[in-house]
Amino acid sequence: MTPRRRASGPRRAVQRTIYIVVGAFVFYYLVIPTLIRSSDSATLLTEVNPLLVALAVGLEIGALACYTILTRVTLPEEPRLSLFTIFRIQLATRSVTNLVPGGSAAGGTLGYRLLTDAGVAPTAAGFSLATVGLGSAVVLNLILWISLLISIPLNGLRPAYVTAAIVGVLLLAFAAGLVYLLLEGRDRAERVLRAIARRIPFVEEDTAASFVHQMADRIQELAQQPELVRRGVLWATANWLLDAAALWVFLRAFGHSMNPINLIVAFGVTGVLAAIPITPGGLGVVETALPALLVTFGAPVGAAGAAVLSWRLVQFWMPIPLGGIAYASLKLGPLGRRRRLAAVRSLAAEAGEHAMERVWDQNTGRYRTVPVGTVLEPGEQRTAPDGATHGADDDVADDDVASTGWS
Repeated sequence: MTPRRRASGPRRAVQRTIYIVVGAFVFYYLVIPTLIRSSDSATLLTEVNPLLVALAVGLEIGALACYTILTRVTLPEEPRLSLFTIFRIQLATRSVTNLVPGGSAAGGTLGYRLLTDAGVAPTAAGFSLATVGLGSAVVLNLILWISLLISIPLNGLRPAYVTAAIVGVLLLAFAAGLVYLLLEGRDRAERVLRAIARRIPFVEEDTAASFVHQMADRIQELAQQPELVRRGVLWATANWLLDAAALWVFLRAFGHSMNPINLIVAFGVTGVLAAIPITPGGLGVVETALPALLVTFGAPVGAAGAAVLSWRLVQFWMPIPLGGIAYASLKLGPLGRRRRLAAVRSLAAEAGEHAMERVWDQNTGRYRTVPVGTVLEPGEQRTAPDGATHGADDDVADDDVASTGWS
């Protein structure tokens, strides 16, 4: 185990270096040029409508609230987490996702841990996170395809449409294959996961196999509750449409009104492209592609750049510090206290199992050590009678007690 820990240090350093280099590349070669191009429209800031900006911020908060409700729809009835708790978990998860390249994995890991700390069963927490993430992406693709069917007759076919459609098809095929494999090919999925688990240290095959069956059972339960599925699709759709509406309001705040269908097409194409895990949260991809698409639909360059940057400030950057505050509130609040109390009780129970005490054996006239709480034999007592003489091996017994660390 020690060599493995030594080797993990350089590996983490290499990964950290790669993340820094990629982040610097994105910032210097994608974000800064976008800011420079938008500097020409700085005068728009003096003419922006503050009420529309406040409305856009409210729409973004509403989008995150819808995502929170979507998460609770996929969670089991017990324990019943409050929307505020799930909202803070989502903020903390979003914060990590937006900070790390390929951050969905890191954010998902944090969300899983916070949900399990809140009392959600591990399988239910994993199922909820996977279902919400994958299901939300599928809904975005469906929204995009519907808007494309309306937009292509009006605007013609564009190269970006083809790219987004291909990515969307691959995503939907992956989602459908995963569901089919878990429902119809459960044994095959178990064999594959067992083979993978055998090659991963500290992962047990039986645990992996149990995870497959529990996930499949959860999917079957979900399939038998069409009302639950409809509610999930409804809240996922509301999340994306409110997000797009915030972008539309920001664009309107900078003086340009756009056909909502065209905006949703630009929004959807960019969202599908940003799903490719190149940069955290599509950083740089969104700031470059989305203004260009808005301009092709007739938005002025200055208004498009200013609107996208303002929208990303609220949609991407604002959750990072708020997520840190949410994480601290979870750890320092009742949820964190319950977890710490459970840890203390577990340690106390474990300590109690190994605690030893001395008892006086009247038959031998000596002490002997037994586990705390042991039922004494006839002639034994926990306190030696006054004036009793200790046997020759009392010192040994004392050493034994001392070696246990308990008195």
